[in-house]
Amino acid sequence: MPKITIIGSGNIGLSLAKGLLAKTYCAADDITLTRRNIKNMAHEANLGFKLSDKNEEAVVDANIIVLAVLPQQLNQVLEQINGIIVPNKQLVVSVVSGVSCKDIRNKLGDDVQVIRAMPNTAIAIGQSMTCIASDHAQEQHMDEVTRLFETVGAVVTINEDLMTSATALCACGIAFFLRSIRAASQGGVEIGFHAHDALKMAVQTAKGAADLLLQMQSHPESEIDKVTSPKGCTIAGLNEMEHNGFSSAFIKGIKLSALRAGGLYEE
Repeated sequence: MPKITIIGSGNIGLSLAKGLLAKTYCAADDITLTRRNIKNMAHEANLGFKLSDKNEEAVVDANIIVLAVLPQQLNQVLEQINGIIVPNKQLVVSVVSGVSCKDIRNKLGDDVQVIRAMPNTAIAIGQSMTCIASDHAQEQHMDEVTRLFETVGAVVTINEDLMTSATALCACGIAFFLRSIRAASQGGVEIGFHAHDALKMAVQTAKGAADLLLQMQSHPESEIDKVTSPKGCTIAGLNEMEHNGFSSAFIKGIKLSALRAGGLYEE
């Protein structure tokens, strides 16, 4: 089993660790979690994870090093582990938004194998949509990272120049779809349902719609056609939403998030 060090034990880092443990990708004591303050990580310690507040020590025995810090924290982390990474024995996986493989190699050395991954918070329940990319990594390492993230959801390999777009569509996209579910539940309250019932109905309807596309391998419009009859209530509601810019607002939000994601590291 590989030994993994996750630098930055926030939502994504912890969710990845727990997902790998739940799917028996590796044992808890094969995973080291780092954070500047580990005093509040008693729960993770009880699960069997190793804890460290010293990044330079935590990476020494790791086969895979996952960088899961905020963009503004990355340079400090790279300075701490620079010179410790062994290129032919260790693989660096970055889930940091807006940071290219080249940016990381510029700090750690050109011969270091770096792969970028962009999961989302559904990783916590093993339902992440993770995109991975690299500009030079060996195929065996790409396969390993694919297997790693397939334990916590679906994986798509993309070109690296699309990683900021993946951030907007998949990582930020969780919030967009959650907001649409929230809006649907609020609409349900307006038409007579209690809030908890409206939310349950909206959530299950959204889940059903997503599962329908996944299992039927169909296009959204073909499924929409099945529930829109002439002069019916569904087409009336859809057209009202479109008249008020539903699709346009969604698309503009994704585009702006992609633009913003691309500049996080520079800022």
